[in-house]
Amino acid sequence: MRLLLVEDNDLLRTSLAGGLGQVGFTVSAAADGLEGWRLASEQEFDLVVLDRMLPGLDGLDLLRRLRLAGSRVPVLLLTARDAVEDRVAGLEAGADDYLTKPFAVAELIARLRALLRRGRGGGDPVVALADLEVDTAARLARRGGRRLDLSAKEYALLELLLARRGEAVTRQEVLERLYAQEGESASNVVEVLVGRLRRKLHPPGARPLLHTRRGFGYVLAEEEP
Repeated sequence: MRLLLVEDNDLLRTSLAGGLGQVGFTVSAAADGLEGWRLASEQEFDLVVLDRMLPGLDGLDLLRRLRLAGSRVPVLLLTARDAVEDRVAGLEAGADDYLTKPFAVAELIARLRALLRRGRGGGDPVVALADLEVDTAARLARRGGRRLDLSAKEYALLELLLARRGEAVTRQEVLERLYAQEGESASNVVEVLVGRLRRKLHPPGARPLLHTRRGFGYVLAEEEP
């Protein structure tokens, strides 16, 4: 799941990006409202975590811009203000939920997952490809009915490939989506991650689903492209 985090506090932004990345979110982070607006305008996100008080462009103004532009992405507003009128202002501007600082990261994660479930309208969160089933709400994967023991990074890679199934995803895209906050730049980290996921996806006798297209990238598909 792709998440945009807009928070001007460097320590909090780095801490949240790391914590959310560890549980499988692919995080793009911005330190001010204008950068957050640029990222939101250029890319598609599944969730936005937005600080209310931001330099450059206030959080509520950024939120209003998103809604005026037609964006329906779920937005969780972070605020240091606990007054009723402040919470009401956030919700009226288009926020789907809010969390008052200080907060526990575990609560933030729980609220984000609840927003994802709500956004799906209570529909079936399970996505299938051949005998591979991925429960995007529980963040679990099964192959032939057997649960796959995936790390957070392996699951994030699987979810990225599944969202683009049948299309080639380049090493650079994987690097930018999964390792941007960690400063990794070598393509071999992607190859190692793909190798680990491939071994878990392909138990003995199972049809290969994860394919490498030399010069293009990686493809998740029932048949080799």
